[in-house]
Amino acid sequence: MSSPRHTPIELGQDCDVTLIPSGQNVTLQAGERVVVTQALGGTITVQTERGHLARISSEDAYTLGLDGEPGEEETAPLGPFELERVFEQLKTVFDPEIPINVVDLGLIYACDAHLLADGSHRVEIKMSMTAPGCGMGDVLKDDACARVQGVPGVSEVDVELVWDPPWDQSRLTEVARLELGLY
Repeated sequence: MSSPRHTPIELGQDCDVTLIPSGQNVTLQAGERVVVTQALGGTITVQTERGHLARISSEDAYTLGLDGEPGEEETAPLGPFELERVFEQLKTVFDPEIPINVVDLGLIYACDAHLLADGSHRVEIKMSMTAPGCGMGDVLKDDACARVQGVPGVSEVDVELVWDPPWDQSRLTEVARLELGLY
């Protein structure tokens, strides 16, 4: 998605958003000004005039006057089931505040695939958040479920939010540490 980061944009019409980190759904009014802070994984994070962070779905990007870039459309991978493809899809789910995907953030605690009688797979994921009070848990859980559902050979997906053990920075991958400047 092409976006003029850090440039105020006036909303062309009302836009449904999810406030970060509360997870509360609200509507920003046409004419309100927002600033894009990140556009990753098919969603856009903006800062409102009142200083709130809000997440806008890719379907509502037009309210910002933004169009997706060519080739950015969601396409399901082709071929037989491979657990690696599940992780590839999970890497397209980004934390709305931190420009890092949920895999590199260490939020995926477990990911198992079970062969079903019909030859398809049930994928079970245990996922956490960086903080127990984060209201974005269900939003990111739904994102993960939707992305994994598109993997070939997957017929069922169960994403469970877990809090034990609590997340800490030791779960970050080397990629995330470098991106965040935590050497």
